[in-house]
Amino acid sequence: MFHRPLRRPLAIVSLLALADYLLWNWSLGGSHDILALVAGLTLVPLLIAVAWLIVKGATGLLAEMARRTRAQPAARSGATRAKAAGSRSRALRAAATARSNPEQHAVRSTGAGEASTQASPSSKLAA
Repeated sequence: MFHRPLRRPLAIVSLLALADYLLWNWSLGGSHDILALVAGLTLVPLLIAVAWLIVKGATGLLAEMARRTRAQPAARSGATRAKAAGSRSRALRAAATARSNPEQHAVRSTGAGEASTQASPSSKLAA
């Protein structure tokens, strides 16, 4: 699909070229020689501009389609990588939590109903 900034100039230049062609055709039929000359001279650059904008839009469209086809397999593999990175980050967070609070890690590793075999720092102080 053409990008919005490209569609507007293409439409404007196409309308100008059409209006210039109609003016040139009318002035030739109505014996308005000076107007026909001016309209004829401006018609050529307008048609070149229309052709240039069409080529520019077509190459942009092809480039966008090529980007999308390259991005689709990368997006699939990227989702797999993101899932693996998420599980790695969860494991790293669990390890960091275990290092910062060994009591809670010991309770989690032994289960909710079982008592921890590791002595708490407060019982070490009381002994």
